[in-house]
Amino acid sequence: MAKSYGGKFSPGATPAGHVQQRPVVDPVGARANLMLVPPAILLFASLGSDPAGLATGIAGAAALGLGAWLLRGGLRATAAWQARSVARRPALPRKILAALLTGLGVALATATGSDGLLGSAIYGIVATAAHLAAFGIDPLQNKRLAGVDSFQQDRVARVVEEAEAHLSAMMAQITALGDRPLQTRVAAFQSTALTMIRTVEEDPRDMTSARKFLGVYLQGATDATTKFVDLTRRKPSPQAREAYVALLDDLDRNFNARTARLLDDDRSDMDIEIKVLRDRLAREGIADRQD
Repeated sequence: MAKSYGGKFSPGATPAGHVQQRPVVDPVGARANLMLVPPAILLFASLGSDPAGLATGIAGAAALGLGAWLLRGGLRATAAWQARSVARRPALPRKILAALLTGLGVALATATGSDGLLGSAIYGIVATAAHLAAFGIDPLQNKRLAGVDSFQQDRVARVVEEAEAHLSAMMAQITALGDRPLQTRVAAFQSTALTMIRTVEEDPRDMTSARKFLGVYLQGATDATTKFVDLTRRKPSPQAREAYVALLDDLDRNFNARTARLLDDDRSDMDIEIKVLRDRLAREGIADRQD
C-alpha cells in the first residue's frame, strides 16, 4: 500500500486514532411525520360519502399513507448515503415514489369535487412538485473516492451496508429489553465498530484486514444478541447478562486493536511515501529544506 486515499493525512483531517463519530440523529423530522395526517383525515372524511366517494377516498388515503411511509424510508436512506464516504445509490427511489403517490392521493381526494378530472390532475401535479421541493429527490449516483476502482468501492459499500445493518439490529434488540445500562454498553461497542467502518471507508485498501471483523464477527455478535434477548425474555439470568457484557468487552478490545493497527499501517505507508519522495528529490538535485 503505497498511496493513501480519502485525505486521511491531508490538512484538516482527523488525527490518527481519533476517527470522528457522527451523531446518530433520525432524519425523519416533524415535516415527514405530518405527512401521516392527511391520509387519516381523508379516510375519516370519506366514511359519510356515497359508494363512489368512499372508494375514491379510501384509494386516495392509501396512496397518501404509502407515500408517507416511503418518504420516511427515503429520508433515512438519503441520510445514510450522505454520511458515508463510499456508498451505493438507494436501489429504490423512495422519495420520488413518495412524491408521485402523494400527487396521486391528492388527485383522488379531489376527484369527486366540482373541478372535474382536469382540476384533479392539476392538484395532483402541484402536490407532487411541492413534495419534491420540500423533501428533494433520492441520490441517483454512487458515491466514490478518486483513485479507487469501481469494483473495490462497490465491495466496500456492500460490506459497510451489511455491517451497519448488523449494528442496527443489535441496538434494536437490546433497546426492546428496556435495560438502559446494557443499551449504553451496546452503543459504546457500536461506536467502536463505526470507527473501523469509517476507517475502511476512507481507505478501501484496509478492507482485506477488516472484512472478517465487519462480516463474521458482527454477524456473530448479532446472533449472540438475539440468543441473549430471547433468553432474557423467557427467564432473566444475571449469569447470561454477565457473559454477554464480557463478549461485548472482548469484541470492543479486538475492534479497537484492529483499527489502531490499520491506522498505524497507514502512518507507516505515509512515512515510506515521504522517504521515497525525499530520495527522488535528492537524485534530482533538489535540496530538502527540512533536512
